[in-house]
Amino acid sequence: QVQLVESGGGLVQPGGSLRLSCAASTNIFRFRAMAWYRQAPGKQRELVASITYGGDTDYANFVKGRFTISRDNAKNTMYLQMDSLQPEDTADYYCNLIHAGLPWGQGTQVTVSS
Repeated sequence: QVQLVESGGGLVQPGGSLRLSCAASTNIFRFRAMAWYRQAPGKQRELVASITYGGDTDYANFVKGRFTISRDNAKNTMYLQMDSLQPEDTADYYCNLIHAGLPWGQGTQVTVSS
């Protein structure tokens, strides 16, 4: 059974930065498009950013210019560099295939607060 493990979250002040990581227990991410999602308390899960195997990226408008998605295919890992964080970015962050084709991992919590 494939496992997804997110890490790198934490508490940060507005304007700060975090780098999230997503590791898969197998090489299932290889040759597949991947994505980051987030879910704030009491709200629906939403797509944050996606990346194809070839490196083409797409971003939700609320993070465009602030977040950068990347991947390391040799390590079965992808990343989300988050800069200029705002309180509205507070949420649990999850990784998956671009159309959420795998069971969800536990996520990693990001809290942006003074």
